[in-house]
Amino acid sequence: MKYGKLSLFIVLLTAIFACNQAKKSAVPIIGFLDAFEDATIGQARTGFTQALKDRGFSEEEGNIKIEYKNAQGSIPTLTQAVNYFVSEKVDLMATSTTLATVAAIQKTKTIPIFQMVSPTPQRMKVADASGNGPANLFGTMEELNYIDTSFALIPQLLKPKAGKLTVGMIYNQSEPQSADALERIKSLAAGLKVNVVALPLNSSADAQLVTQALLSKNIDAFFANPDNTVFAAFETILKSCNGKNVPVFTSEAGLVQRGAVAAFGADIYQWGYQSGLQAAQYLKTHKTDGIKLEMVKVRKRVYNAAAAKKYNVTIPAGFEAVK
Repeated sequence: MKYGKLSLFIVLLTAIFACNQAKKSAVPIIGFLDAFEDATIGQARTGFTQALKDRGFSEEEGNIKIEYKNAQGSIPTLTQAVNYFVSEKVDLMATSTTLATVAAIQKTKTIPIFQMVSPTPQRMKVADASGNGPANLFGTMEELNYIDTSFALIPQLLKPKAGKLTVGMIYNQSEPQSADALERIKSLAAGLKVNVVALPLNSSADAQLVTQALLSKNIDAFFANPDNTVFAAFETILKSCNGKNVPVFTSEAGLVQRGAVAAFGADIYQWGYQSGLQAAQYLKTHKTDGIKLEMVKVRKRVYNAAAAKKYNVTIPAGFEAVK
């Protein structure tokens, strides 16, 4: 009789364990991949998870699990992280910045990828002959048109009295959107009577040396373009420029919070939030019907009050002071 009770107890335990395992496996897993560590870029992840929470999905509720990986700027680590997500058969991937998005695209054609802080498929060079991106690529993208407005802020706000302004830039040659942005800015600068001096760099470790070399060319302002290396080294760039009394302008709203004078650009938090809403829609239906890559919707004209005061820049109406 004792053995019968023991057997029944074991059967019940096994059933409970199997039920728990089934419930555990039923929880959707999101693989979130950041290409590198950065305070501004990190806002995209915050926005993404908040959008999920606002739509009823959170780890606190126990109805999703988020596996987070940060490659810390290492390509091998980035590849390893994507391979891990693919092997774990995550329900979807969320990728922040171009390198993470491209790495994911290269490794899977079936797992839905929700990108953020990344450009169009054409800029990433992952579009097909018809100009279409991968069928499993969703989320939010950015084009380069907004850079025209961002760069044009420099002569508007500095208002040179005579001659041309000289604006310095650094760019990573290996980042397609960075090289494309530079060419676009050079074309735009001619019409604005602005001279552009640009120097290449290979990694954020080179930023101080390259920035100092740029500052030796008597630039009037520095423009921080959409470049992941610039993001990662921004404090180094800013310190060098402030030391020479050269104001920094940018196309990225998040960098204004970190000390640039002004920008017209995407709100990184909202960029992540917008992609998170798409991911939540997919989690509800497990279908991608009606979901597609879309342009980032929230762009802002922002300024840093302390930086504007330091450089005696008068900010016109329509700009929002960062907190």
